[in-house]
Amino acid sequence: MGIVNVTPDSFSDGGRHLSHEAAIAHAHRLIEEGADMLDIGGESTRPGAAPVDEHEELARVLPVIEGLRDIAVPISIDTWKPAVMRAAIAAGASLVNDINALQAPDALAAVANSDVAVCLMHKQGQPENMQDAPRYADVTDEVMDFLRQRIQASEAAGIARERIVIDPGFGFGKTLVHNLALLKNLRHFAALGVPVLAGLSRKSMLGAITGQDVDHRQSVSVAAALIAVQGGAAIVRVHDVRETVDALKIWNAVNEKPSPQRHRDTEKT
Repeated sequence: MGIVNVTPDSFSDGGRHLSHEAAIAHAHRLIEEGADMLDIGGESTRPGAAPVDEHEELARVLPVIEGLRDIAVPISIDTWKPAVMRAAIAAGASLVNDINALQAPDALAAVANSDVAVCLMHKQGQPENMQDAPRYADVTDEVMDFLRQRIQASEAAGIARERIVIDPGFGFGKTLVHNLALLKNLRHFAALGVPVLAGLSRKSMLGAITGQDVDHRQSVSVAAALIAVQGGAAIVRVHDVRETVDALKIWNAVNEKPSPQRHRDTEKT
């Protein structure tokens, strides 16, 4: 999953692709580099980020989704707002990537009344305060329990299990110790019976370990993605698509797994 942030304040690439033309061009570059899907976001969810009005978020993402309608890979909309979900789905998005796990009023219905997939993510707190001393008795158990409950709520609302992906939410209300525990125990999440997405790319936990600033975390991001795949992640959400794809080709070759086949038609599934 290649990241396309149409924001001025995302922690890694804020402002670089703020214009619709720049975002669309970046999306095409990521596809050329091997992205199997794109995640379009119009609101930064980095620690300390301020909320964005839904009208502003729509103005940022809709022209980009519409401009990518005919691309050969699925489009994900990174939002927690039901109005943005509905508009993005109507514009061509085929996956809702929700950091709030469809807990906002009407969010379950926004997805249930469509045929798109959904990624349910765990977080503790809100972006503006989530890194203010997060605490868990057992982070893996608590995150799994939350995601199990959200899967059940989604199914009860009419969203088939085959449409659901989960994300443990690295960096969303977790300390470095919590993040490392989740990565170490990622394989446990397979017990929930749905694919796992891991988003570790360029995050501060990698900087805390290596001492590298956000502009020099490419290699550690690739390493983290490989560890996540070894732990059972079906999707890795990354900034550095080409480098991650190349690393996964080596990993697949060593493990005698066929390299993923690129999605070449225009059907969004």
